[in-house]
Amino acid sequence: MGDSHVHVEAAVVDRAADRRGLMASTFGLAGDLPSVVTSGCGARVPYAMTSPRPDSVTCAACREHARVEHLRFADTVERLARMPGSVVDVGRAKAAADEHRDLAERFARPPG
Repeated sequence: MGDSHVHVEAAVVDRAADRRGLMASTFGLAGDLPSVVTSGCGARVPYAMTSPRPDSVTCAACREHARVEHLRFADTVERLARMPGSVVDVGRAKAAADEHRDLAERFARPPG
């Protein structure tokens, strides 16, 4: 019997589906999504068994991976906004960082 858990992609913040959507909306190109991806827990799983939504992910290791990655990304965004010469607006960076910290907090709670 296969793995019945829902996972997150290892690249939680930089998801393939998001890149595909950006390319499609910018250039009118739409590449195929991979059928199998590496998850946050290190397993190779069908793409259909992954989700970026905290309420859907049932793999505990993937939930922890997503929590850590969202916190790391939030810190990076804020740090980049404070750098001299940054084109990133501090207020927008804080809003984005807050959104990722909220996601991290939601991944820290058990699903359901």
